[in-house]
Amino acid sequence: MNNYNPLLHHRHSIRLQGYDYSQEGLYFVTICVQNRINVFGKIVNGQMILNENGKIVEQTWLDLPNHNPHIRPDIFCIMPNHIHAIIEITVPVGAGSKPAQNTPSINHKLSEIVRQFKTFSSRRINQLSGKQGKPIWQRNYYEHIIRNEISYNNICWYIMNNPQKWEDDKLYRE
Repeated sequence: MNNYNPLLHHRHSIRLQGYDYSQEGLYFVTICVQNRINVFGKIVNGQMILNENGKIVEQTWLDLPNHNPHIRPDIFCIMPNHIHAIIEITVPVGAGSKPAQNTPSINHKLSEIVRQFKTFSSRRINQLSGKQGKPIWQRNYYEHIIRNEISYNNICWYIMNNPQKWEDDKLYRE
């Protein structure tokens, strides 16, 4: 029988305490597949070859600004069992101190944007496979607030070169 042990079973937030994740800025996110199973394609000669699931993930990621006009997807890389991406949250455009008519004034937090991405992509992948409600993504995600140009450049390099370093990646599964 599994007894509840708060030291083992308590979920700790990995987010920066007190930080407003809806504020303008650049964020590096890594979102992993449930059980880190390779479901988006494979690496061939250092290049990621997307399968149909991977193409759905790509389309869903690029479609996010249509649901959140205050974001801009930056560089991203879909790997066999995760995605690395930089996303920019911008200030909503308004007229003076009041939002323009018919302009959404809600700046979603990063967690809501990631939730939307996971939900939309999971639904589409499950439709393709004919399965309903099958979890595609792990429950959480990793994020890093990008604070300067050096950090941004290092993260871009990491994302762009991730397929070439797949076998050394801590998320590598054959």
